[in-house]
Amino acid sequence: MQADLSPVIAATAHWMTCAYPASGGALAAALCEVQARQAVTVAAWLRYPTSMDAALMGMAGPGGSARLDWVTGADGSAEWDADEDAWRTWVDEVVASWAACLLTDPELAALAVADIAHGEHAAGTPGEFRRLLNPDATDRRAAALLRHPDLLAPVATLHRGELLIRLGPGQALIA
Repeated sequence: MQADLSPVIAATAHWMTCAYPASGGALAAALCEVQARQAVTVAAWLRYPTSMDAALMGMAGPGGSARLDWVTGADGSAEWDADEDAWRTWVDEVVASWAACLLTDPELAALAVADIAHGEHAAGTPGEFRRLLNPDATDRRAAALLRHPDLLAPVATLHRGELLIRLGPGQALIA
């Protein structure tokens, strides 16, 4: 059984940076990718808090990007090539939705990072999520689309309720 979330994290972060690309050159693209990866990592660790959860997801599969593509309007332009775009099958819709919530709501991101700090995935690893929690002006410019609340709203609202429930009592009030 595979208990590694790295394929889901990589594919979901890649989907997010394709759907909400960086504005600028190579540095902006790298900064945008880091922010997406940090948000997706936190979301994945929340969604699959134990190695057993991750292993079960690995067996069942994360679901793919089809609904996300439809919600963002990226589904009708061309059919994707199964060989070139196989990574899309590893995109997790819930993780993408939760990551969108974290990218657009600093308070929610802080709660999520605090929640995973003592979890199974974070054990023994330094929890560095500075670009998610405290993006500087350069980070914000690079990820202007990725952090835009109006643009991310269709994705964020898909599973925001479940995220608020996952983070605990009282969080549903800030919805």
